[in-house]
Amino acid sequence: MSKRDLKKYLSELNKTQLEEQIIELYEKFSAVKIYYDFVFNPKEETLLQECKLKISNEYFPPRTSAKKARKPKMRRSVSQKFIKHFILLGVDAFIIGDVMLYSIEIAQTFSADRVVKQELFFKSMFNSFEQAIIFMIANGILNEFKPRIIAINDETMRQNWYNKQEFDAIIERLEY
Repeated sequence: MSKRDLKKYLSELNKTQLEEQIIELYEKFSAVKIYYDFVFNPKEETLLQECKLKISNEYFPPRTSAKKARKPKMRRSVSQKFIKHFILLGVDAFIIGDVMLYSIEIAQTFSADRVVKQELFFKSMFNSFEQAIIFMIANGILNEFKPRIIAINDETMRQNWYNKQEFDAIIERLEY
């Protein structure tokens, strides 16, 4: 069904029928429920804190008991799922930008204390960095995040990441 056909169909329904259909969608599909729950009670700050906690747990897992903490998983996919979810919900671009940079910053905090040998880790962080820059430019919020962006680049230099020149190249393009 095309969008035009849908509009035609909906225009033929009365208010009660429309309400019934929306309630049915709300009950049947969790994505619709999540969307309406967010629209009517955004709680963006709570979502942000939960998101940051889950991202940090990827690198610094909590201790389960008196035993050692579990091994860090370092999955970029966790932050990517949150970012995609926030974009779908229509969360403020500043919050999404904050999460994008936070995921890189927490990974850098982790790599500052531990030796990371997986080349994929560094490639992944670069991809996240590049996506964050593109997102911020597209949403006109780059200048607000510039100090954090530069700090991330400086940290790649300080930690001597193998792909530090790629990070630096993005910063140079932004300055001109």
